[in-house]
Amino acid sequence: MFILVSTLMGLIMRKSATLTIQKWGNSLAVRIPTAVARSAHFAEGQEVEVSVDEIGVTVRPVGRRALTLAEKLALFDPDKHGGEVMATSRVGAEAM
Repeated sequence: MFILVSTLMGLIMRKSATLTIQKWGNSLAVRIPTAVARSAHFAEGQEVEVSVDEIGVTVRPVGRRALTLAEKLALFDPDKHGGEVMATSRVGAEAM
């Protein structure tokens, strides 16, 4: 059984799944379900570190994870970034 515990705004969300280890070439593999991957902020192509401990295997992301939209919006400062995003003249056949 795979159990992921993450905190988001003080709430604890648990995502777990019972998975089957499968053969993939000369290796063994486990597919991470979408709900678990989203909770862990995993994305396709992302580097992860796989390590063995006393009770099994741990998968951790390498480096910083990408911020969610909610996290990006929380960091937004209207005083710093307020007003027109692209204060330029029109280009092409844009209506003004």
